[in-house]
Amino acid sequence: MVHLPESTKEMDTIEQWIRDSDMPRASMSDQIMDKIGENRMRNKHKSNVMKKTAIAVSAAAVLGAGIIGTGYVSPVMAATLKQIPVIGSLFSGTNEERLQTAMEQGIASIPNLSVTHDGVTLRVTELLYDGTRLALQMERTGIDMASVMMPYQGDGGKKGYMKQPTLLADGKEIKFSKGAFGEVPQKDNTILVDLSEGLSLPDQFELTVQTEVTQVKEPFVFKIPVKIDNQTLALEPNATQSSGEFSYTVKQLELTPLSTRLVLDSTGAVPAAPEQSGQYSPSMMYYDIVDDQGNVLNQNQVDFFHRLPDTAYHIDQLYSGLRATQKSITIKPYTFTVKTSDWSIVGESNGKLGDKTYIKDLELTIPVQP
Repeated sequence: MVHLPESTKEMDTIEQWIRDSDMPRASMSDQIMDKIGENRMRNKHKSNVMKKTAIAVSAAAVLGAGIIGTGYVSPVMAATLKQIPVIGSLFSGTNEERLQTAMEQGIASIPNLSVTHDGVTLRVTELLYDGTRLALQMERTGIDMASVMMPYQGDGGKKGYMKQPTLLADGKEIKFSKGAFGEVPQKDNTILVDLSEGLSLPDQFELTVQTEVTQVKEPFVFKIPVKIDNQTLALEPNATQSSGEFSYTVKQLELTPLSTRLVLDSTGAVPAAPEQSGQYSPSMMYYDIVDDQGNVLNQNQVDFFHRLPDTAYHIDQLYSGLRATQKSITIKPYTFTVKTSDWSIVGESNGKLGDKTYIKDLELTIPVQP
């Protein structure tokens, strides 16, 4: 796993690079990680470094509508659900039926393991592993500071900042191609580690979480047994939809109770709506997933870029989970409208990414029943 630079000088360099960059202000995680990787990289992994502003767009991972549902829940499960916060949980936005299934399959758990050194306590509060994604949350207590992660400037010598954890499976460092590390919005003293692409892990292993805290000599080590009943439904539709010069092909769908992975390739110029002309332009193409009841799945992360869209993309994105009885899903491609003078997004406001322009001719419905 990539570890962040610790010196103030390195942080100042990165901060200045971000300030001078032509890349997006809403999500620059790939570019930040690439720059950090030029200075220090233990493994050849590509990782997203997400602070509060960037991680806020990760709705499915850390924000949602809370745990809802009216089906029967066992007393043990009900007691477990009570431990899950409405805001900021890995499982927020998941209904009781899917969450209960995930817990029964070992996919979701609340380890509630803690280690204390020198008055600082770290606790692993939530864990998610479904065969395609590994994520956990850690909470810090014993320190009265607003930030959990070391800021880019100053305070480097203070006690209590959490460093990026290293994750191991059966004693070997976990390899991945894309991940995130950052503070959880609206959830004080909590960080998220989310490895979302490129994992190759068995269904049963011992997870070791190792991390350090500034000005604390002893490392914090957690050992957590992981065992899942992996019932991931993997589909390869190879279904294509096109309109004008633009086309995309859905290569893969992976469905678990807590997540939906969409993998597709697109090619051609992104179609422009009438309002996306002159000083305005369409963004790259984005994709909503809608279930057979018309519900839009929460997307794990949405990235913006300070440039005109390319003519070819490989998309690998995570969304929230689907019901076990789901018969089909519909892909609804859309663009944002951006002002090319400053790359601002039309309709962007607090809690809203921007106005979506859907391209009806590009909608594609895919059956998901095996």
